[in-house]
Amino acid sequence: MTAHRRLAGVVSGAAALLLVVGTASAHGGSLAAGARESLTIPTWLFLTTGGAAVGASFLLASFVTDRAFVERVHAWGRPLVDSGTRIPRLLGRTVGLVAFAAVVVVGFVGPTTPRTNLAILLVWVGWWAGLAMTTYLLGNSWRVLNPLSTIAMALPSLDRPYPERLGAWPSVVGLLALVWLEVVSPLADDSRLLATTILGYSALTLVGAVVFGRETWFAEADPVERVFRYYGRVAPVGHGDEGLRLRLPGMDLSTPRLVDGADEVAFVVALLWVTTYDGLVTTPAWRDLTTPIVAAGFPPHLLYPLALLAGFGLFLGVYRLAVRTSKRTAETYLAPEALAERFAPPLLAIAAGYHLAHYLGYFLALAPALGTAIAAPLADPAAVPIYELPGWFGGVALASVIVGHLVAIWVAHAAAFDLFPSRLQAIRSQYSFVAVMVFYTMTSLWVVSRPEVPLPHL
Repeated sequence: MTAHRRLAGVVSGAAALLLVVGTASAHGGSLAAGARESLTIPTWLFLTTGGAAVGASFLLASFVTDRAFVERVHAWGRPLVDSGTRIPRLLGRTVGLVAFAAVVVVGFVGPTTPRTNLAILLVWVGWWAGLAMTTYLLGNSWRVLNPLSTIAMALPSLDRPYPERLGAWPSVVGLLALVWLEVVSPLADDSRLLATTILGYSALTLVGAVVFGRETWFAEADPVERVFRYYGRVAPVGHGDEGLRLRLPGMDLSTPRLVDGADEVAFVVALLWVTTYDGLVTTPAWRDLTTPIVAAGFPPHLLYPLALLAGFGLFLGVYRLAVRTSKRTAETYLAPEALAERFAPPLLAIAAGYHLAHYLGYFLALAPALGTAIAAPLADPAAVPIYELPGWFGGVALASVIVGHLVAIWVAHAAAFDLFPSRLQAIRSQYSFVAVMVFYTMTSLWVVSRPEVPLPHL
C-alpha cells in the first residue's frame, strides 16, 4: 500500500504541474490551429518533475519482483467477437481506395485553401493525426485500409528474393526522408504538390511490391506500413492466435523477437526521434541557434536534413550506450545486440505518447473543418469551423508524454524479468535504460512546452 500511495503522490504532483501549461500543437503549415504557449511555471521545475516521475515509477516497479504476477498482468486478455466474414475487410479496403482516390482527385482539382481542401485535411488531420492515434489507442486498422496494399493484390509479382542485408533499413531511410520532406516542403499547404508526392510514393511502393512480392515489401521495406504495425502493438486490441484479443495497453511490447536486428532497432529509435524533430524545428531555441549559422552563409536547406540525421544519430547513440552500460551492470553473458532488440519495443510506447502530445489538439481543432470538406469536397467556403481548445487542454497533451514513459518503464521491467534469471540482475539491467528514458522524457517535454514559431529560414 505504501508504494501505491507514493505512486499516487508522484502522478498527482505531475498532473498538477501539467495542468498549468499551454496547448501543444503539431507542425502543419498554415493548417495549425494554434500555437504552443510558454509555461507559467519555471521550466527547470517542470522538466525535473517529469523526469522525476519516470525515475520514481522505476523505483516502484522495482519492488514488483513476483514473476508470476508480472506474467499474469501481461497474459491477461479477453477474446473479442470475430465473425470470420470477409465483409469488414472488404469494406475497409473499399474505404481506403475511395479515400486514396479522393486525395488524388481533390488534390489536383479542389480548392487551393489548405483549410478547405479535402486532400490536405484528409492526409494530415484524418490520416496522420486521427488514424495514427486510433492505431495505438485502439488497434491497427491500416493493415486493411492501406490502399496501396489493396492495389498491389491485383498486380502481378516477380517474387524476386529480397536482399537480406537490406532488412528494415529501406524503411528507416524512408521514414527519415518522409519527415524531412514534410518539414521543409509546403506539403501541408499545397494540395497539388501533396497529390503529386503521393502518386510518386505510390509508384515506388507498387514497383517494390511487384518486384519483391506484396507481403515481403510491406513487411520489410515500406516505412508507413511499419509505423502503423509498430503502433498497433501498443494498442489494447490486437491479433492473437485465436483472432482479435483485448489486452492491457502496451503489454504486447514485451513479446520476444518483436524487434529483430539492428535495423529494426534503428527504426524504433527513428520513429521516436522524428516526432520530436517535428516539434523541435518550430521552437524559438532552434530559430535562435540557426540564425547566426545561416547568416554566416550556411545553406538553410542543408541545415534541416543535417539536423535530422544528427538528432537521429544522437538518439541512437544514447540508446546504444545504454545497451553497453546495461550489459556491464547486469553482468550478463548476453550480447549487446540481444539486449538492444529486447528493450527497444518499450520505446514504442514513448513514441506513441510523443505523437499523441503533438497531434491530439491538432486533430480536435481541425476535425470540424475535415467534416465540412468531406460533406462538400469541391467547395471553398469563406468561413471554416475550427474547434477552440480550452486552456487546460495543454495538460492533457503533456500528460500523454509522461504516461507513455510510465508504460515503457513497466514493459521494460517485465522484459528484464523474462530475460534474466536473477531478480537483482533484472533490476540492475534497467538502470541505464531508465536514465535514457529520463533523457527522452525531458527532451520531449521541453519541446512541447516551448512556444511555437514559424519554421525559420525556409
